[in-house]
Amino acid sequence: MKIAELLKKETLSLSFEVFPPKTETVFESVKSATEEIAKLKPSFMSVTYGAGGGTSKYTLNIAKNIKELYGVPTLAHLTCVSSSKETVKQKISELKNAGIENVMALRGDIPADMQDADKSQWEYHHAVELVRELKNAGDFCIGGACYPEIHPESVNQKKDILHLKEKVDAGCDFLTTQMFFDNNLFYNFLYKIREAGITVPVIAGIMPITGANQVARAIQLSGSFMPQRFKSLVDKFGNDPLAMTQAGIAYATDQIIDLYANGIKNVHVYTMNKPHIARKIQENLSDILGK
Repeated sequence: MKIAELLKKETLSLSFEVFPPKTETVFESVKSATEEIAKLKPSFMSVTYGAGGGTSKYTLNIAKNIKELYGVPTLAHLTCVSSSKETVKQKISELKNAGIENVMALRGDIPADMQDADKSQWEYHHAVELVRELKNAGDFCIGGACYPEIHPESVNQKKDILHLKEKVDAGCDFLTTQMFFDNNLFYNFLYKIREAGITVPVIAGIMPITGANQVARAIQLSGSFMPQRFKSLVDKFGNDPLAMTQAGIAYATDQIIDLYANGIKNVHVYTMNKPHIARKIQENLSDILGK
C-alpha cells in the first residue's frame, strides 16, 4: 500500500522506524529485531539508509522481508549525498525490482571521511534533486523529512520552510518530522508551513529516549529543544537503566497521546531496533488505537 493512501484514512496511525545492520555479521540479529517489530502490525515501517549508502543492500533486504513476510507496508530510505547519478539510478531500479513503492528521499549525512572534501563537483547537493529523480523514474510514493525546530544547516526557519516547499512542489507526497520533545514546537511549525502553502500530510516523529547517553545524540542530530520536565526526568532516572527506560517510554507515550488529542492522526516512532520499546508504546495506546 502507498503511504499517501494510508494517510488519507480517518483512523489514527502508529508507524515504526528501524535501521539495517552495518555489517553482514550482525544481519541476522537485526533482521530478527525488525521482524519482532513487524509482528506488531504497525501502520507501516521505514528502513533507514546509512551515511554514504553504506548499508543500502541491507536496507532493501530488510524492507523487502518485512513487506513480503508480514504484509506491513514499507518505506525505504534513499540518500543522494556524495552519490553519482548512475548510482542513484541503479538504486531506484533495485527498489522497483523489489516491489518497493514508498521511498523516503533524503540528502543524507555527509560521511565523516568526506566532510572536508571538495563538494563542488558532486552531482547531488540537496534532497529536492533526488525527489525529482524519483518523480521522473516511476510511480513512487515519495516522503520527505522536515525539521520542526529548523534544519541545523539553515540560516533561519523562514528559509528552511521555503526549501521545504520546493521539495514538496518537486513531488513529495508526505513529510515526516525529525524528533522533537515539545509538542508546542510541532504545532507552531505545522501552522507556519500551512501558511506557506505546504498542504501534504505531516507525520510527527517521536524518539523515546531510554538512555541518558541518547540525549546528546538527539541534540546533535536535530538540534532538539529539551523541555525542563524532560531534563528533570533524565537527571532523576538517567543513572538507572530500567527506570530511565520506563520513564522515557512514558514521556513518549504522553507526547503521542497529546498529538492524537490535538488532531494529529499520524505518528512515527524511532524505535532504535528495540522491539520491547515499540511493543510497550503500542500497548500503552492500545485502546486509543483500537488494537
